[in-house]
Amino acid sequence: MKTIRFCKMMVLLVFLCMGSTRVAAARPHTFEAGQGQFLLDGKPFVIKAAEIHYARIPSQYWEHRIRMCKALGMNTICAYVFWNFHEQRPGEFDFTGDRDLARFVGLCKKHGMWVILRPGPYACAEWEMGGLPWWLLRNRNVHLRSQDPDFIGPAVRFQREIERQLRPYRLENGGNIILLQVENEFGSYGIDKPYLSALRDSLRSIGWDKIQMFQCDWSSNFENNALPDLMWTLNFGTNADVLKQFRRLKELRPDMPLMCSEYWSGWFDGWGQPHQQRSWEPMVKGIATMLENNISFSLYMTHGGTSFGPWAGANNKGFAPDCTSYDYDAPVDEQGSATEKYYRLRELLQQYSDTKLPAVPKPLPVISLPEMTFSEFAPLMREENLPQALASVEIQPMEQFGQGYGSMVYSTTLPAAGEGSLLRITDMCDYARVYIDGTLVGQLYRGNGYETTLRLPAVKQGQHLDIFIEAMGRINYSKLIHDPKGITERVELFTTSAEGHRLTYDLRNWQVRLLPADYEFVSSRHYGNSLNSQLNKEGYYRTTFRLRKTGDTWLDLSTWGKGLVWVNGHCLGRFWQIGPQQTLFLPGCWLKKGENEIVIMDIVGPEKPVTSGLAKPVIDNLRRDLLPRDAVKDVSPKTAVRPKAAPATEGNDAAPGAK
Repeated sequence: MKTIRFCKMMVLLVFLCMGSTRVAAARPHTFEAGQGQFLLDGKPFVIKAAEIHYARIPSQYWEHRIRMCKALGMNTICAYVFWNFHEQRPGEFDFTGDRDLARFVGLCKKHGMWVILRPGPYACAEWEMGGLPWWLLRNRNVHLRSQDPDFIGPAVRFQREIERQLRPYRLENGGNIILLQVENEFGSYGIDKPYLSALRDSLRSIGWDKIQMFQCDWSSNFENNALPDLMWTLNFGTNADVLKQFRRLKELRPDMPLMCSEYWSGWFDGWGQPHQQRSWEPMVKGIATMLENNISFSLYMTHGGTSFGPWAGANNKGFAPDCTSYDYDAPVDEQGSATEKYYRLRELLQQYSDTKLPAVPKPLPVISLPEMTFSEFAPLMREENLPQALASVEIQPMEQFGQGYGSMVYSTTLPAAGEGSLLRITDMCDYARVYIDGTLVGQLYRGNGYETTLRLPAVKQGQHLDIFIEAMGRINYSKLIHDPKGITERVELFTTSAEGHRLTYDLRNWQVRLLPADYEFVSSRHYGNSLNSQLNKEGYYRTTFRLRKTGDTWLDLSTWGKGLVWVNGHCLGRFWQIGPQQTLFLPGCWLKKGENEIVIMDIVGPEKPVTSGLAKPVIDNLRRDLLPRDAVKDVSPKTAVRPKAAPATEGNDAAPGAK
């Protein structure tokens, strides 16, 4: 009897606990744009939002970063949802681990933070292709950011999955998502109200019908795409005249609450460009002006983080790839520590808080690592380290072979050509190293103003041409986001015959090898133990080290050339000797006590195959003298004869997946 009575009591307790949880979770909230102010549960509310991107932070650190934002004085977290981060293959969604969006939003709720959700489908954010997935480009005729069914169909499918993941966090379900953004800064892309209307309608139809929606743009272009039933917000930087920015908006919508949806705290870094820094004073002054005038804001970025793996994008100014570090000179630095900007802004925000702000979380541990020499090496271009070749008569970009990120090698044979002949690669994206019979003869970089031509040594009929191409991140801004990788047009050889005729060969019949940017691939190369004869050689380098304690650190890559780094299977991102970034952030949560592994893919070759873990980053050391200089300004001869047949190699007639 006692046992039965005990069991009944336990069942009753379980039901009571479940019931109390349901009641707490089901308490709905309301958020709306009232007369000149936001209303949260019917009461005036000023949004003080901190922009952070969960995709740029290891999931183990999400809670720490959210607490840093709350201690700063913020009441809201603003976050993009990068489409390509969650759907790397069509219809295959990943919302686990570092991609667990619901867990991130739940942690915001746990710490009393509201959420502004920015689900795209386009984001920008110096992120690969602005958040759009690479596989959209397999259709060469797709119209991105439009009502093209090949774009908006997959986009709505992804938006539907986001809603499914976040349904418990909608306000009417007791959640904490107060605002939903429709698209992102479309005015810098074009004018297409029907597309934006269709996207708005689809969001409402899949479950976001009760949330306050908004669209953001600049003060100079927001009218071009403004939909009358959405809230309008503006984006601008810390040196802007705040009240002037809102002047036209107030004329058009005098009763609408005002908000700066991106107030830029700093700026991002690009390879080969000076490190960007911004003073704290105009940032704090601008936010003070907004608070004095009841203007809500989101600080972009409050914490930038890191574009791990292949996720750093590229600017559109003649192709300018972004650095791996997304420190952004933000108040919370890349490692999660408070800066002077943080404390200056916290002083201001304390004045606008009814309660004392929480204590600033303690900094996460930082460690140093002694110098390590890499004892294992796998040559990059050796046959046993290259995957099986795919055949393609015509040149094709990377996407047509089913690969989104990483590198590839195009191979064919050459006709006879005299010394000084020209090899032209159009359109080459993004960094090429050219070999003849295994010997490097030159390199090209798309960022050098689209230099596409190399002068060759004399070659004999049948010599082997290899073109190694590294993809460095798709352009994330403007119409140029349609940015396929590899070689997208043709490879031509310009030479002169023995009779003095100028000849142009369209090189065809390619063998293509794909080198994906993932740990499974690089770890399975054929490594040897002897490194002495391989110094300054392109390839894969591997070593191990042991730890008694873990902590954050920065891997020193200053003696290395160009490539990617993996630690314990996690890709830290790209490095390049030209700087300004010379270190890569290594989160301590990715290290372990005991043995750890580092793999470095260096496509240029190191000056010295060593690294160490530093206690501070090096992100301000520019070495532009190391940029590729092999390209020549020569263009194709204007009176060239094209031979009827180009040199041939054995292979099939078409590439897999090519139209």
